[in-house]
Amino acid sequence: MTVKYPLATSSWDQAEYDALNRVIASDRFSMGDEVAAFETQFAKQFGTKYAVMVNSGSSANLLMTAALFFTKNSALKLERGDEIIVPAVSWSTTYYPLAQYGLKMKFVDIDLETLNYDLDALAEAVTDKTRAIMVVNLLGNPNEFDTISDIINGREIVVIEDNCESMGATYKGKQAGTFGVMGSYSSFFSHHISTMEGGIVVTDDEEIYHVMLSLRAHGWTRNLPKFNHVTGEKSDDPMEESFRFVLPGYNLRPIEMSGALGIEQLKKLPDLIKGRRKNGALLQDKLADHPKFMIQREIESSSWFGFSLVLRPGLDLNRADFVKQLQNKGFECRPIVAGNFTKNEVMQHLDADIHGQMTNADYIDRFGLFVGNHHYPIPDAIETLSKL
Repeated sequence: MTVKYPLATSSWDQAEYDALNRVIASDRFSMGDEVAAFETQFAKQFGTKYAVMVNSGSSANLLMTAALFFTKNSALKLERGDEIIVPAVSWSTTYYPLAQYGLKMKFVDIDLETLNYDLDALAEAVTDKTRAIMVVNLLGNPNEFDTISDIINGREIVVIEDNCESMGATYKGKQAGTFGVMGSYSSFFSHHISTMEGGIVVTDDEEIYHVMLSLRAHGWTRNLPKFNHVTGEKSDDPMEESFRFVLPGYNLRPIEMSGALGIEQLKKLPDLIKGRRKNGALLQDKLADHPKFMIQREIESSSWFGFSLVLRPGLDLNRADFVKQLQNKGFECRPIVAGNFTKNEVMQHLDADIHGQMTNADYIDRFGLFVGNHHYPIPDAIETLSKL
């Protein structure tokens, strides 16, 4: 197969290579000023108080989960055995940190059109046992946060967001990833910006922020400010604070090259999102009523990570044949994220319940796929899809 329409392409130019050379010339490669500058700029662009960069979006989900176990805020603090609702369709590392911290997951079906939560199923799944909800914004599409807020109104339920596929998406003018107490982002190669590998967690909660700073780097105090919510006041003696461990943390630190790349990528992000949205608008114009497949229904302003194609019911066509057609036209294809995750063998290792029927998740697992979107115009790809 010759790939004419790939899933992902680079958005780097000389600015990124200059950034890499700047780090090389500095001879400082471990986390430092470049990462700190990226975090400051990321928080500013996304309208949050704090941003913490880590080495991947998967690590961002791990850090986000861990912070809820070590916060001192009883309204946010989770404990092993607490119930957290999750969508049936997402990436594996949406779920694994929750399982590793002993949370009991309740899987809920998704909407066949938006690919996000089936909101009726979500409303039915929320009970007095529900302690948290993981909101996943799939393929660039933000969730209907007003409805989710109505569902949990009056309950002590912690909302966190896995926004790794939806950087730049907005709901009523507010950035996806900023609706919960924390939100995660990915800057892996195939995502909206690329820092080679990388992830970010944002929050407006200063105590949560300080907890994440410690957990990100071994659980020590070195990266905490002098006055902080984890230890109170730090000693001025660097020997005392260098190897002082207060939380059971990790090494999730990014490298300086990733921070430097991120600074340049953030400058381009508005135009990168604008290009993807233009392609999304053309896709909707050309393919909204395609007789063979359905496309994702946009909620507010998607950042169009990729284009989902779900075969319409009743067709004498299976996905394997459809994939061959697309590959023959030069399209690189993948399943819609991990499909119905509850069908995976790994479920035997997770503490989880399945709420109701996974009708829509099952359907996209069998009849759904996605192809790539990019920051530059792709009218030929969309025209080719329209003529299938």
